[in-house]
Amino acid sequence: MRPSITRKRVLLVLAVTLTAVLGAAGTVGYLTFLRSPVDAPAQACRGESPGRPVVVAAGASMTRGTLGADWVGALRKRDEFGDHRFVNAGVNGDTSADLLDRLDTDVLHCRPDAVIVLVGTNDVRDDVPLDNYRDNLTAIVDRVRTAGTAHVALMSLPLLGEDPDDEINRRLAGYNRVITETAADAGIDYIPLHEHIADLVRRQGDPNARYDFGFTLAFTAAAQHYLFGRSWDQVARSRGSNIFVDSIHLSDRSGAVVTDLTARWLATTLR
Repeated sequence: MRPSITRKRVLLVLAVTLTAVLGAAGTVGYLTFLRSPVDAPAQACRGESPGRPVVVAAGASMTRGTLGADWVGALRKRDEFGDHRFVNAGVNGDTSADLLDRLDTDVLHCRPDAVIVLVGTNDVRDDVPLDNYRDNLTAIVDRVRTAGTAHVALMSLPLLGEDPDDEINRRLAGYNRVITETAADAGIDYIPLHEHIADLVRRQGDPNARYDFGFTLAFTAAAQHYLFGRSWDQVARSRGSNIFVDSIHLSDRSGAVVTDLTARWLATTLR
């Protein structure tokens, strides 16, 4: 066989392989970071009155549920909420300031009967000053209530990684204090997600699973799920965890904690 023919075949194989790899990477990137969640505000809130209770979950990627457990989608599937409309207003990477900026279009435009706010993980990661976080959270609550939403709940932030003594979790404690104080000051409900996840970590976690989130880790977790069909629990276990797929985003097991806590709150508020 002539060398030129062999070279062409090698180049063809390399080209096909590269195309496949780029295609797979593009698929993972789209499904994880670009596509809209089911019932995102742009689709779900077009001004019409749906004639059924509207619940808006507002937050960042943990709410969006395209990386890690989709707890909003799990609520949507529950029989007891068959007559509810669940709007997923989670945006990857959002801080409290980002949520405040889009509050009118993504939350209030939906004319919600109930709003659950889970935001602050990215504030912790970006080391946003606690006073700024408090001001943003207070403004979010005030605007939602001024718009006429009767039921608002603030949810505390889960651990980052499974070592409660890690430096980032010591900082996170300050943000959770702000959440509890803001809820108390406003006279609204507080959903103790942090406390329940911390208990799950104590019972089933690995204190050596320190916070090590990064894009590569997140992308690898997403690839396992979207390309190889692994559940989020399986993805978490592949890195020695029962709780987090990448130190931040939730496995199916820990996502069920969010679903159950929210379901209990809704059962008492939207009777």
